Amino acid sequence: MDVKETKGIQAILIFEIIGRPAENLVKTLEDIIKKIGEEKGVEVKSKDIKEPTTIKDQKDFFTTFAEIEVEIEEILYLALLMFKYMPAHIEVISPELITLTNNGWGEILSELTRRLHGYDEVARVLRFQNNQMQEKLDSVTKSQVSSSENVEPKELMPKEKEEIAKANTNPHSDLHKEEEK
Repeated sequence: MDVKETKGIQAILIFEIIGRPAENLVKTLEDIIKKIGEEKGVEVKSKDIKEPTTIKDQKDFFTTFAEIEVEIEEILYLALLMFKYMPAHIEVISPELITLTNNGWGEILSELTRRLHGYDEVARVLRFQNNQMQEKLDSVTKSQVSSSENVEPKELMPKEKEEIAKANTNPHSDLHKEEEK
């Protein structure tokens, strides 16, 4: 039985972007689409970049998206596009049925595993660095607390005493609001 892998896969990729200024969003999407078109085994058939709109309740922040149609030589290249460019959505238009040999599956799964190992390594490094920073912060905090225990309490000035007295008699002061919490 001679099985041939499916070639000539057509797909739609949707990319969403948020940021400012609005013109940078369009340029960034154009740059991404250009880079996708330069990828091995990928041809951009069409592109549609929507005009940026303001994000609700966010002054000066914009959002937009692009829909691009691509033709890809083989499914591995689609998987690589997914990992490299992280589209918000991928829709395979044709063919309806995609044939993949065990070698093709092996290539895709190996790439997936390689990428996951890379992400895992980054997560481990960040976790290690976070632990180091937490230890340093704890050390600094402990040294500040121990040094502040040796400091004599400050005598209040007459104006400070007056403000405290007013706050104690005024039920609408910030001091009373803090106590109610």
